[in-house]
Amino acid sequence: MRAARPDNLTMQRNVKILGTGRYLPGQPVGAVELGQRLGLEAGWIESRSGVLTRYFVKDETSSLMGARAAQAALDDAGLTFADIDCMVCTAGAPEQVIPCTAALIQKQMGQADSGVACFDINSTCLSFLTGLDTLSYLVAAGRYRRVLVVATEIASVALNWNDRESATIFGDAAAAVVIGATPEGEPSAILAARQETYSAGAHLTQARGGGTKHHPRNYAGTLAEYTDEYCLFEMDGKAVFKLSAQVLPAFVERTLAPAGLTLDDINLVVPHQASMTALGLIQRRLGLSNDRWMVIAPEFGNTIAASLPLALHEAITRGRARRGDKVMLLGTSAGFSVGALALVY
Repeated sequence: MRAARPDNLTMQRNVKILGTGRYLPGQPVGAVELGQRLGLEAGWIESRSGVLTRYFVKDETSSLMGARAAQAALDDAGLTFADIDCMVCTAGAPEQVIPCTAALIQKQMGQADSGVACFDINSTCLSFLTGLDTLSYLVAAGRYRRVLVVATEIASVALNWNDRESATIFGDAAAAVVIGATPEGEPSAILAARQETYSAGAHLTQARGGGTKHHPRNYAGTLAEYTDEYCLFEMDGKAVFKLSAQVLPAFVERTLAPAGLTLDDINLVVPHQASMTALGLIQRRLGLSNDRWMVIAPEFGNTIAASLPLALHEAITRGRARRGDKVMLLGTSAGFSVGALALVY
């Protein structure tokens, strides 16, 4: 399967990740505890989903989590909010339909009068990758000096607890990065990026409510049915895995080739933590050893769009990604889309 698009879709951008941060809500929920809540047989979650721990919100909102992750990224970069020109929320699930979640994050940070531009970018699980790619061009062009890219997700609110296959792999989290122009003489850069969408798989992963097609006011008197049928997450995992396996290997080559790179040039691949099954499948298809493959799903689960920046943050803080390393972010999303971005950290 191949998109009918030209391959020369990359341009190096001298943009640097200045800092990263994360926020984990509530308390960790272990596989044993969740299994007891759901009435599952002992060991089912550990053996089938592979997620040993995940975090669920208590009373946190998406904007509160995003604000705390954003502040952590600023602290890591040695910056304050006054040093930022723009803040973008890159999440699959907004806090509310209007206004954008980025504006709510700004308010949570106590910066309601700052005038800093805020907007959202949503390409579901690939939202962070899309946002980083898009905003890096604006930084490279001089439109913005420094940008906060935030991903904050509350997956637990829309899980169908009767669907053990999907409900046991997700968690809630927020993560953020600060990007800016690379100082002269430093190697940090974005080398290549690409995204392709195969909408034949658009309905394999979805939540049908919350938009204009199925509005709650059209279901007066049957709101419980609306909530169950339209607002809960649905996924055909096997079909998604099949599409991923078909598309990703050649897609990675198409992403890297215009920059004169192959997968052998990449020090570490940071994938979207979709599920342990998906991670294992993709790793095998790409032929990557464990030391070049970043996995955090057992510790946090699938945190939707926060998955990639959270995994990147963990790779950096654990010493898996060091300055000068070539790192590739890679993932899939509802749509069905695949995306990749290669950078020098």
